Amino acid sequence: MSGVRDVTDADFREEVIEAELPVLVEFTADWCPPCRQMGPVLSALAAEESGRLKVVQLNVDANPETTNAYKVLSMPTFMVFRDGQPLRSMVGARPRRRLLEELADVL
Repeated sequence: MSGVRDVTDADFREEVIEAELPVLVEFTADWCPPCRQMGPVLSALAAEESGRLKVVQLNVDANPETTNAYKVLSMPTFMVFRDGQPLRSMVGARPRRRLLEELADVL
């Protein structure tokens, strides 16, 4: 996904917790069809909101430490972080319009 960065357990703190911008994290898995469905939506969002929102994805299978720390059980799970703190969690694929509505107070 262009504009969407991959993060790992090793760089989650630097890329998400210490980020200056609000961060939308997609907890994803290669085997998850709804996650793949969200790919174009997240790429477009990352491009449109560049400079206001950072969009990243974390593969849950390859990064169990962060996945467990945030108690992620379903994919896709989206978490919004600002100033190092998770503001909200959203589970399941959603249309672009709904995702933007859910992010309105962050942007």
